[in-house]
Amino acid sequence: MQQPTASHVAAQATSSFTEHLQRERPELLPYNRTLPAGNIPPHPHATTIVALSYAGGILMAGDRRATMGNVIASRHIEKVFPADQYSVLGIAGTAGIAIDITRLFQVELEHYEKIEGTLLSLDGKANRLGAMIRSNLPMALQGLAVIPLFAGFDTVAGVGRLFSYDVTGGRYEEREHHSVGSGSVFARGALKKLWRPNLPEQEAVAIAVESLYDAADDDSATGGPDPVRQLWPVVYTVNRSGARRVPERELAAIAGNIVESRAIAGREA
Repeated sequence: MQQPTASHVAAQATSSFTEHLQRERPELLPYNRTLPAGNIPPHPHATTIVALSYAGGILMAGDRRATMGNVIASRHIEKVFPADQYSVLGIAGTAGIAIDITRLFQVELEHYEKIEGTLLSLDGKANRLGAMIRSNLPMALQGLAVIPLFAGFDTVAGVGRLFSYDVTGGRYEEREHHSVGSGSVFARGALKKLWRPNLPEQEAVAIAVESLYDAADDDSATGGPDPVRQLWPVVYTVNRSGARRVPERELAAIAGNIVESRAIAGREA
């Protein structure tokens, strides 16, 4: 049997795991599934994600609720994930496909680093995520849309950067803050009032939690802090030191302060 030549192997090699999978096992890609005829049954949706810049970095937070129509499908879902050492990804939309795309994106970045021996640039990461969302468009047209937020620390420019997307994979850089999901309108209103340039990190975390609290107050698909079940938002900060998940004890204290201050304001009104 004829052995492949070095040039053939080189031609087949790619720094993109997604391209490799498309060539070798396309059926394993999240968006290469053939749907049966008929209506799509109810399925969980992930909701509100917020992100904002602060002095020295970028922050992303998501609530813990997933809904299926008028039913709470999960109170424990996580919607914000580290993509690699210097970036994070938040998901809204069809939960199952969104989580699969997140895992594929994580492997994509890890594969690139192993093949090339260096990290992909932040713009390169944002572009590759956009291509994945664009590939999901046929599924989105059938009601299985995924809308992410992507944020990371640009090690070359030395700043945190934030990117939003539309269902076609269109990429848009946001300069201050942004939100996606069913409660995004209410969260964005809170962010507009509370955000300011060069926020300290701790204050930025508190603003993110408060914006999700406001979203949960008006959007039934967004879950607020739940002290009874000890459930708090998932919050990541990303700066020159890398991505860090904010500990739950910090989030519990912040949420408690928000609830207490609003209770006091209500009694004084």
